[in-house]
Amino acid sequence: MRLTILGGGGFRVPLVYRALLDDPARSVSEVTLYDTDARRVAVIAEVLARLAQGRPDPVTVRVAQDLDKALTGADFIFSAIRVGGTAGRVRDERIPLSEGVLGQETVGAGGVLYGLRTIPVALRIAERIAALAPQAWVINFTNPAGMVTEAMSQVLGDRVIGICDSPVGLVRRAARAAGADPDRVAYDYIGLNHLGWLRSLTLDGAELLPRLLADEAALGSFEEGRLFGADWLRTLGALPNEYLHYYYFRRETLRSVQEAAETRGEFLDHQQGGFFERAAAAGGPEAAYELWERTRLEREETYMAESREASGGWQRDSHDLEGGGYDRVALALMHALADDRGTRLILNVRNGSTVPQLAPDAIVETVCEVTSQGARPLPCAPLREDQLGLMLQVKAVERAAVEAATFKDRNAALRALALHPLVDSPTVAAHILERAAGEG
Repeated sequence: MRLTILGGGGFRVPLVYRALLDDPARSVSEVTLYDTDARRVAVIAEVLARLAQGRPDPVTVRVAQDLDKALTGADFIFSAIRVGGTAGRVRDERIPLSEGVLGQETVGAGGVLYGLRTIPVALRIAERIAALAPQAWVINFTNPAGMVTEAMSQVLGDRVIGICDSPVGLVRRAARAAGADPDRVAYDYIGLNHLGWLRSLTLDGAELLPRLLADEAALGSFEEGRLFGADWLRTLGALPNEYLHYYYFRRETLRSVQEAAETRGEFLDHQQGGFFERAAAAGGPEAAYELWERTRLEREETYMAESREASGGWQRDSHDLEGGGYDRVALALMHALADDRGTRLILNVRNGSTVPQLAPDAIVETVCEVTSQGARPLPCAPLREDQLGLMLQVKAVERAAVEAATFKDRNAALRALALHPLVDSPTVAAHILERAAGEG
């Protein structure tokens, strides 16, 4: 099979390629990289060349100079673009912070701004895919993943599936804390991208979650337990996705971000800019790979640092520094679609009747059964009122942002910003929108 990676100069592309090299099924025979930044994709191609060294019959890599050529003949298309680059992320974070509200890549006003900039490009890509590779499966990791997947599904229907590494990471960490094999547990997870809850965790039919929530030491042994605290987790009766920390501890997280020397976007802008500059100058696969590996580890160590600081300050566990995990989710999804395995994965797909209060075409993040026919969301237990209320409000924001980006509708953009739970004023929302328009 042929895989095309859009955003082929992305920093985490080597993780995907390494997963393909380690795949015993060798299901992907060729990877095509496409990126609008020639220097970045050239550096990443060097890192991939180093990863391929010493491997028998490694997966072929080619770089496409044209989007249409990259898409033609693809069986799978992995979309991981960043419209506006890291400089755009810096603006998405700093503009809301200047108005006293949270600025974050996918959450709050920052997520809305990123969506408004990204969705028009994602829609153009979806249209080219529909024209040139209509049978290809599109795996979307472009953030904000829920919004972007929902926009692309208007063109591609169920052939676009969104992925995220946060839910599977939560399941695996919770299983280990409960003393269970992460590969053997079953689970109930429902929400939106970067806003969801693990509400059941079972092993051979036995429910593990109540015992885990009652065990102070076990909760303190993994990231979400330390992030939210045992008392709040027991109050919720569920394990929230890590990004819900921005909602449940809004004041603490906002204060931590405001007091930090730089935003996450500024850190990545400096870090990645420096990496690509040094790697391009160093020349050769070996030097590029060594620089990439050092930079990757630093990136993982500092992930969600402001939330960890707001919850008392603590370091990430070593097993969480191996690299996001979205590469493994993407590979598992490709296998399931290609081999008709009936695999269960947490994915971003059309709601159907999973959450009756949401529109059937709204993208939700939940447990799906994946076969060669696609990803089908499984029935789940009814949502509690607090969970449903938050989902409904944030989904209204996402759909307004998609409408604004699709039809260039300022009123919809203002509605998306003003109705977000982390933006508490239409006046502030209007200021953010005007600043963002003025700064491009």
